[in-house]
Amino acid sequence: MRKDMIYLLSPTPKKGTVGLPMIHFKTTAKNIDFSHCDTLMFTSKQAVITANSIDLQWKNYPCIAIGGATKKQIESLGGKVIYYPKSFYGEQLSQDITQFFRNRKLLYLRPKEISFDSKGFLAKEGIFLEEQIIYETSCIKYETKEKPPSGAIIIFTSPSTIHCFLKNFEWDESYVAVVIGKATKVHLPENCHYHVADEPLIASCILKAKEISLSSNSK
Repeated sequence: MRKDMIYLLSPTPKKGTVGLPMIHFKTTAKNIDFSHCDTLMFTSKQAVITANSIDLQWKNYPCIAIGGATKKQIESLGGKVIYYPKSFYGEQLSQDITQFFRNRKLLYLRPKEISFDSKGFLAKEGIFLEEQIIYETSCIKYETKEKPPSGAIIIFTSPSTIHCFLKNFEWDESYVAVVIGKATKVHLPENCHYHVADEPLIASCILKAKEISLSSNSK
């Protein structure tokens, strides 16, 4: 399989892949209310970038970083990460927060749509999670002629990229999907042939896609 058969749906282009970004980001908050928190929680790189564009005071608060890319983004902008869970999807994440941060006043800076209701789960454990929506996503529209060819490897970096891809194109059974993690995997079409990246990083997704490509070429 040629390298131009690996499609990356993330907004940021990466060498060795064909960029097919699926999502627009729009900031929806004019300010951030820090008055009731002592710790921030971020679950995406974009949330950190958005918070930084709204109010630089976020750097004064210790952060829980969900995902390697999120951790790197916080640190690159001068923030401090106090917790980076090894397993960070849905219920497991909430259990970790229950164990380590029961006495913290948490503020979750988040997108409008999320794949797991952390606030609802934590409420059952007696922990109140303050939330503020600071950005929203929308799908980029493509013409049918821009659909990846049969046999392509498609890298999905979030549930939203799957949703937007399927909004644009009908799934081809010859496609192979590479997903960044378990929370993304559950949104794939039924009977989809897929692989999960070894680490929840775009670089790991690309490495997995190249391994699949080399394996296909050797057959």
